[in-house]
Amino acid sequence: MSNDSSNTSTTTAAQLGTFVKTGSPQTVEVLGTTGLDFVVVDAEHAPFDRSLLDLMVMAGRAARIPMFIRIPEINPAVILSCLDIGAAGLLVPHVDTAEQAREVVAMARYRGGRRGYSGGPRFAGYASMGMAQALQLGDQAQIVCQIESAQAVDEAQAIADVPGVAGLFVGRADLALSMGLDDPRAPEVLQATRVALQAATRAGKLAGMHVGGTSEREQFMAEGANWFVVSSDQTLLRQAVQAFAGPPKAARAR
Repeated sequence: MSNDSSNTSTTTAAQLGTFVKTGSPQTVEVLGTTGLDFVVVDAEHAPFDRSLLDLMVMAGRAARIPMFIRIPEINPAVILSCLDIGAAGLLVPHVDTAEQAREVVAMARYRGGRRGYSGGPRFAGYASMGMAQALQLGDQAQIVCQIESAQAVDEAQAIADVPGVAGLFVGRADLALSMGLDDPRAPEVLQATRVALQAATRAGKLAGMHVGGTSEREQFMAEGANWFVVSSDQTLLRQAVQAFAGPPKAARAR
């Protein structure tokens, strides 16, 4: 998978990843033995601090699987630290306008942006490469903007067209909430999803979304999606165990 967000997405094959919500570098190591194209560490909805994120990304690099981080907020310090530890890219929640997208890209870029430079972090080989090489490498991090509101759907094409945005990622649950709905599979949400996916494909960018499994993946591939975060480590573990043990036999105290 290319890490150059300035290039358009030219492959027709879908790229597959999964969310990691458990603070275990070994989980990333195991996923690295599979055919996944990438992993997304979910620092928005799971308890990851900077030290643990560092270990997760280190495990991913050792396993040779690209590591994305879904950041908890749009914040220059958060973006800087995630990229410095060597994330291949960022999944950025709640990007509602093209101006917000430009701000995020600026926070993540050296040339033409505002990212603070140090050659010492992991991404730059711990000062083993020259500044020019480190700048070039750092500016290849992929920025994927989440479309999670009705406003973001209206702005989807403008967001996708922002230079440095690698793709759009539809967050159907929050999108449904923004539309006053409680069903991410409601027809209105499906139509809004189509709009966002079409905007990404017209711009030649990644058209991403979270799906529960193969059937949903195939459904949305037909709608133009090409970058899938399939399920999560927690759900996959539960489903695998339930396949041979079944659901809990009785209610258990939490």
